[in-house]
Amino acid sequence: MKRMLTVLAIAVLVTAGCGSQVRDHIDDTYEHRGTSGDVDTYYSPDPVGTTVSRIVAEEAPAARRADGGNEYLRYDDDIVIVGAAPDGGSTITVEDLDGRYSGGGFVFLGPGFTPGSPAAGNTSGGSGSAK
Repeated sequence: MKRMLTVLAIAVLVTAGCGSQVRDHIDDTYEHRGTSGDVDTYYSPDPVGTTVSRIVAEEAPAARRADGGNEYLRYDDDIVIVGAAPDGGSTITVEDLDGRYSGGGFVFLGPGFTPGSPAAGNTSGGSGSAK
């Protein structure tokens, strides 16, 4: 019984320590401005390009696209959106993949941002039957 409790305690600690590396980096590096459900908003005093470069240097995304002045970074568990802040600098939005992503909210960005799609640039696989 004691051994089972020890194993359970270790499992709880490991699970509690599991988080998104990119989310943790952003939380540790930038000013948190708010939370709404599974969406966190942060502020960076740096322009969009500099902010994105620093985030990508910490952890490379599975897919990356730019659209309308925003940079979109898809990770295993999160979508990170970096755009210009109205008061200068950048706004960073971090969303869980189970939100708008699963509903096709980022389909306009193409491969890597469509639910179930492979990462951008992945050319493996085929269209169906092999002959």
